[in-house]
Amino acid sequence: MIKTYFYKDIEAEQLQKLIDRNTDPNHAIQDTVLQIIEEVKTSGDEALKSYAKQFDKVDLEKLYLDASDIEELAMTISRDQMRALEIAFQNIHKFHQSQMKRERVVETMPGVKCWREVRPIEKVGLYIPGGSAVLPSTLLMLGIPARIAGCKEIVVCSPPQNNGKINGFVAYCLKLLRIDRIYLVGGAQAVAAMAYGTESIPKVNKIFGPGNQFVTKAKSMIQGMTDVSIDMPAGPSEVLVIADELANPAFVAADLLAQAEHGSDSQSILVCLSEEFAKAVEKEVDVQLQVLPRRAMAEEAMNNSYIIVAENLEEAMKFSNLYAPEHLILETEEWKPLVNKVLNAGSVFLGNLTPESAGDYASGTNHTLPTSGYARSYSGVSVDSFVKKITFQHISEEGLQHIGSTVEILAELEGLQAHKNAVSIRMK
Repeated sequence: MIKTYFYKDIEAEQLQKLIDRNTDPNHAIQDTVLQIIEEVKTSGDEALKSYAKQFDKVDLEKLYLDASDIEELAMTISRDQMRALEIAFQNIHKFHQSQMKRERVVETMPGVKCWREVRPIEKVGLYIPGGSAVLPSTLLMLGIPARIAGCKEIVVCSPPQNNGKINGFVAYCLKLLRIDRIYLVGGAQAVAAMAYGTESIPKVNKIFGPGNQFVTKAKSMIQGMTDVSIDMPAGPSEVLVIADELANPAFVAADLLAQAEHGSDSQSILVCLSEEFAKAVEKEVDVQLQVLPRRAMAEEAMNNSYIIVAENLEEAMKFSNLYAPEHLILETEEWKPLVNKVLNAGSVFLGNLTPESAGDYASGTNHTLPTSGYARSYSGVSVDSFVKKITFQHISEEGLQHIGSTVEILAELEGLQAHKNAVSIRMK
């Protein structure tokens, strides 16, 4: 039975506990990850092969598959499956291509021109989760904006399967993205390898991709230990559904379970307006759980999830913004007035016919999103994630006459004489 809370009865301390998730209070995850990072940093490929044997139960002769391996694996999937991946590729590409916009030159005063230009991050690392579910969709979500941005080197890491290879779906996505090598490395060790470089795996400038708590912790730690940056903290997945009395309990249950089957540490939250509706959804969850191949995992995730009964949609939105969900589904008849009330969310799905699954795969928006409350300050992956925006300026003789004295006065009041001189010497 899913725990149900009435929002009006929740005290501040309990509310904080409800919105907190994925913490590592005893630093057990941190200590393990630090050990992995140090081992990879010191022993390189040897450590990666050892971890593949330990975690993935596979002996690897080499740590990568090349173009011929990828081509062979890509041809093992059906034409219908290829076509589905191609449609997803096209939609994701179309949406992300629209993000490439050239900014105009701004003349802040006569003769003083400023502007920004976009430059791709040269070397990026993409982490594609494996384990209980291999996610070719994540490769599209990361690889497409990287290609659009113009990144010169795209390093892809994903855990090997039992046969020491990848599945055909990931291989076909590599073909669509024109990437001819994939590294068979998973977990925190993949993050460490891309951050420091090994004999086989190049060091990158920025690491992208979701993962379990170990991957998330590794990304956060690497950002503090090296000159490599990350896209965002993206850990176990989560959804928050806001449903009114006209919502379909079966639809709501399906959305909660779609998130729950990602993993036992996923979280599916329902905020509804009555206890009766909450019970109807619970009943549907029980029915739909019975036929899920990943039933045990989904059931465990649902046991770690909960329902909030709010008095109205205003209260529901208030809780949602406190929780800051990765995915927010507004299963309400009148969703338009709620759009402006969304302050904290990774991606939002509007109305009763817009399941999160559409965004996960093929509508076009990116599914690599901030989790664990980081939607309060992070955005999901976009083309912007793969570029730097560099400012430029040019000052003419006229511009120097206009701005010179202002700079001299400001430099002087800060006591920086050399700054003043750099302007004064030109004005003479």
